[in-house]
Amino acid sequence: MILAPQNQDKTIERAGLALRQGKLVVFPTETVYGIGAASNNPNAVAKLYEVKKRPQFNPLIVHCANKEMAFKLVKVTKLAKHLGDIFWPGPLSLVLTCLDNSPICSLARAGLDSVALRVPSHPICKKLLEIAGVPIVAPSANPSGKLSPTKVNHLDEALISHCTEVIDAGTCSAGIESTIIDARNEAPVILRTGPITNLDIKNQTNMHCIYPKSKQGNSPIAPGQLESHYAPFANVRINATNKKKGEIFIGFNTPNADLHLTETGDLIEAAAKLFDLLHVADKMNPISIAVAPIPNIGIGEAINERLARAAAPRN
Repeated sequence: MILAPQNQDKTIERAGLALRQGKLVVFPTETVYGIGAASNNPNAVAKLYEVKKRPQFNPLIVHCANKEMAFKLVKVTKLAKHLGDIFWPGPLSLVLTCLDNSPICSLARAGLDSVALRVPSHPICKKLLEIAGVPIVAPSANPSGKLSPTKVNHLDEALISHCTEVIDAGTCSAGIESTIIDARNEAPVILRTGPITNLDIKNQTNMHCIYPKSKQGNSPIAPGQLESHYAPFANVRINATNKKKGEIFIGFNTPNADLHLTETGDLIEAAAKLFDLLHVADKMNPISIAVAPIPNIGIGEAINERLARAAAPRN
């Protein structure tokens, strides 16, 4: 059931109850639409993995109504508290060590002793989490490895048929998934680039993010680290300067492109439109999708990271 805007108050309440009852719900965040399950319910989390066809070694992000709920689940470091004070609620996920008595089930953590936590800022998401009253795991509401949805019409029909409620709140403002920081030590380690950039963190904390020394490969400690991810059905060709026969060309301030991430060089606009335009291009059944070069600065780093995974060899 897709919830009409005029009925949202009552239906959000029903969705929160459904989550507590171990059912699945699709809801908006400021980044992308998520498919949620109660993090303390192993059966519900197992169903979520099954519905998404997500590998069970790929851990989930736990969404919390507020910072206090989140920090009750983990060993809080000085770094995590500092970042949480500045960037929560918002599109930042922090990886921390779980408490021994944490209610987050082992499956949600892919058996790890750590977990990624987020406090979203989207008002409907916040209300839903408050009503649910428990931390909610919520990966993007798409089949594993495919494009993330930023609108309800991007949702996969087979996937949402397993969900009790689908809340339509229009287009997600950020358009790409949260930044993920490993905050277990003194320095922030960036595990996934996103709307909150390295420069944002430097300006707010006077600290530079560092990057893992090696790729996580098939043993990720946070979502979004698999080599092939965020992929449309068509192959993707990145850093394209021209259009080949049978391609759809997505431009970045590029003349004669079929679709435009931005016509003014605005990286924030490009990030917000990225998954939507990849969905649009994919529905045109091209031989492949070509994407123009994106400046690798600020949020452009996150756009390029998503595109590189979309273009990686498929499993």
